[in-house]
Amino acid sequence: MACARQPDHGTPARDGAPVTLTIDGARVTVPAGTSVMRAASEAGISIPKLCATDSLEAFGSCRLCLVEIEGRKGTPASCTTPVADGMVVATRTDRLASLRRGVMELYISDHPLDCLTCAANGDCELQDMAGVVGLRAVRYGMDGANHLAAEKDASNPYFTFDPSKCIVCSRCVRACEETQGTFALTIDGRGFASTVAAGMAEAFMDSECVSCGACVQACPTATLMEKSVIEKGLPEHVVETTCAYCGVGCSFRAEMQGTEVVRMVPSKDGGANEGHSCVKGRFAWGYATHADRVTTPLIRERITDPWRAVSWEEAIAFTARRFRDIQARHGRGAVGGITSSRCTNEEVFAVQKMIRAGFGVNNVDTCARVCHSPTGYGLKQTFGTSAGTQDFKSVESADVVMVIGANPTDGHPVFASRLKKRLRQGARLIVVDPRRIDLVRGPHVQADFHLQLRPGANVAFINAMAHVVVTEGLADRAFMAERCEDMDAWEAFIAEPRHAPEAVEEITGIPGADLRAAARMFATGGNAAIYYGLGVTEHSQGSTMVMGMANLAMATGNIGRPGVGVNPLRGQNNVQGSCDMGSFPHEFTGYRHVSDDTVRAQFETLWRADLDPEPGLRIPNMFDSAVAGTFKGLFVQGEDVAQSDPNTRHVHAALGALECLVVQDLFLNETAAFAHVFLPGTSFLEKDGTFTNAERRINRVRPALAPVPGKHEWQVACELATAMGYPMSYGSAAEIMDEIAALTPTFAGVSFERLDRLGSVQWPCNDAAPAGTPVMHVDGFVRGKGRFMVTEFVATEERASRFFPLILTTGRILTQYNVGAQTRRTENSRWHAEDLLDIHPHDAEQRGIRDGDRVSLASRMGATTLRARLSDRMPQGVVYTTFHHPVTGANVVTTDYSDWATNCPEYKVTAVQVALSNQPATPAEPAGAPAAE
Repeated sequence: MACARQPDHGTPARDGAPVTLTIDGARVTVPAGTSVMRAASEAGISIPKLCATDSLEAFGSCRLCLVEIEGRKGTPASCTTPVADGMVVATRTDRLASLRRGVMELYISDHPLDCLTCAANGDCELQDMAGVVGLRAVRYGMDGANHLAAEKDASNPYFTFDPSKCIVCSRCVRACEETQGTFALTIDGRGFASTVAAGMAEAFMDSECVSCGACVQACPTATLMEKSVIEKGLPEHVVETTCAYCGVGCSFRAEMQGTEVVRMVPSKDGGANEGHSCVKGRFAWGYATHADRVTTPLIRERITDPWRAVSWEEAIAFTARRFRDIQARHGRGAVGGITSSRCTNEEVFAVQKMIRAGFGVNNVDTCARVCHSPTGYGLKQTFGTSAGTQDFKSVESADVVMVIGANPTDGHPVFASRLKKRLRQGARLIVVDPRRIDLVRGPHVQADFHLQLRPGANVAFINAMAHVVVTEGLADRAFMAERCEDMDAWEAFIAEPRHAPEAVEEITGIPGADLRAAARMFATGGNAAIYYGLGVTEHSQGSTMVMGMANLAMATGNIGRPGVGVNPLRGQNNVQGSCDMGSFPHEFTGYRHVSDDTVRAQFETLWRADLDPEPGLRIPNMFDSAVAGTFKGLFVQGEDVAQSDPNTRHVHAALGALECLVVQDLFLNETAAFAHVFLPGTSFLEKDGTFTNAERRINRVRPALAPVPGKHEWQVACELATAMGYPMSYGSAAEIMDEIAALTPTFAGVSFERLDRLGSVQWPCNDAAPAGTPVMHVDGFVRGKGRFMVTEFVATEERASRFFPLILTTGRILTQYNVGAQTRRTENSRWHAEDLLDIHPHDAEQRGIRDGDRVSLASRMGATTLRARLSDRMPQGVVYTTFHHPVTGANVVTTDYSDWATNCPEYKVTAVQVALSNQPATPAEPAGAPAAE
């Protein structure tokens, strides 16, 4: 027996005034605009259906949902008929039964009768409806024209398309349009010749399909079916959990057979995704059981020695002994740790507690240092809290959306689908990016402005936007006067002629008239929202730019209600959570400074430990100190700093200088090449805890499987702390969350019980907001009044030159994730098997480079080789690549320049030269560096 399906009311919910009608003698009250089908379903009355599903607008093609309505002729489709006051509906009559059986006979007469061997047997809506309408025979037989010999398409690695079983209900086509927004599918032909087609392509794999799975989920038959279900059979039970890829934080149903995952299905109740998914979360979960996974602790005396498998007890004792010895010889501050943005809040909390209380130092940092630390700093300075202002649903109320330095369709695809839907409804779009991302022009979506600014010119751009708002009288004076402070100094600064769009044209590369028009639209177009990514933060002025965007939002009054706000699109699944949990060296949980005596006393009392009042080392400080010989021991939780951090040569030199490097991860990654201890981690399918996504939504992560290494990661942290001399233990992950809530005001109302009951909550969650806070700063800012900050543009020191005339910027692609440790071990590599260098045809022609040529990419820091791809997505003078494959090692060329406030690296601006190469694709490595695997 297949596991229970999620309830489906047939058509979407509506929000209108109450309407009362009678259905099969029962009085039913629903909002105006609700379909008769949904009204009946909510009253517990089931009407047969095939083309209808509540994730899509009504279509009315299958004719199974016919009803009779008193006073009306005929038998209208209940899915397309809205309710009306006093309406009297009959859903079960002899006439309707006869009509429905006749319709079903037509479907079955052109459908393979192979139910016993069909992969969807027991989970097929056509099969179910045949039973519901009482079909026992087909009068027409199976002779004559049919589609039974249609050829199956198995080109996609994750699902098959069997047109012989297609009933042309259009659910897949509509899901691709309405839910995903790709418009990759269509109905080809008319009448009996109608078929579903993947555009003009002969196969799904060659089409515009992005493998989000929306079509598979929408299909009522076995036409579109997961290959995992075909191979293993239907699942029998479900575990609700959360995706461990990007910062959208999609909720999923892990559908299981015993202890084996059969498929991952997006949850309709997911606050962030509402039943949608992308190719990574939906299909790329096989890495959890990949053969490369290490499940036993490993140790070695020197990094040139082979690994030796040991027990947990020996590994922890070895590590504690090494760390204690280092501290005895070099001082307490010679060790530290890096927490993971891929682990749960509870695991991160345990590790930072282990470092602060067990190691006795504040030398703890997180990967957010190299991605979104400017977000935390900039928003705290202006708004008073280190997080985005809105929930994702807020974009449905936006009239103008400005996307800056982000590529949502690749990096945050489920949010991108929600955004595209709003754009198709009429919202206006401003894209600010050196590259022409897909949102600039796509199916039924086109940006009003693509402001193709030069890398490094962000602050000059945002100041020019604000200049137009202030000098043209477009500012929201009432909002500023009531809700903000320090306006006068900021206005005097921003009104200076040097900030005019025309004055900064040479810096930004944006025509002044275009920038001025975009600013006017943002200020006057209604609800205006800003969504941004690493193209904002990974600059030497990342923090300044975040404050500049906050200034613009406050100046136009676009804060504190749905449809507006300043919204960071976080990269990893728990970047927000890792920051919330006290992973920065200067802050405890909830962003409270370690020097605050009152705050520190709370932690010391509960933890029974003396805590250092001085901030510890940041990641760059740790690396510099390691090279200098004063930092000797490092615990790295779930991050591959050797591949992901800038200036690879320097990182490798730092890691190679350590006396004890401990790596906790799923696979022997690039960082593990320098490690003395490898502690196996747990995949998201084994974790018990919570993730916090980019909208501050705290989602439960529930274990579908027992931890394969035998221990949860928080247990390992507890045992290591204890071995270091600080007794630390918990009975469960829920107990850790209780401690987090006791110590963190924004999490005061969070518990596993509340999350299980409500599904998810967005912090702050406390007595004042027991159900959480979807929109921040509604009646006032967290800091009291919003603070305008002067944002002086300072050009980066990294400049193009005669020897390095091009500017490299980096980003991500849809099918791969971060450093690729997970996605490279799935079929996603079918779409992206290597990192490519995108170069403008003019720049390529000057260098004699043709599409597909092997080229050298060199900077002042180092060089690597990869294949070139000619593309006009970037302007001349700018090249672009991704960083998903260690064989490329793109960060070998990036520099040490970083954000002035947070040390976030300037990944997005690197002066480079590109030339033809006859070398294989391999990064420059320091001499003697050992292989990672």
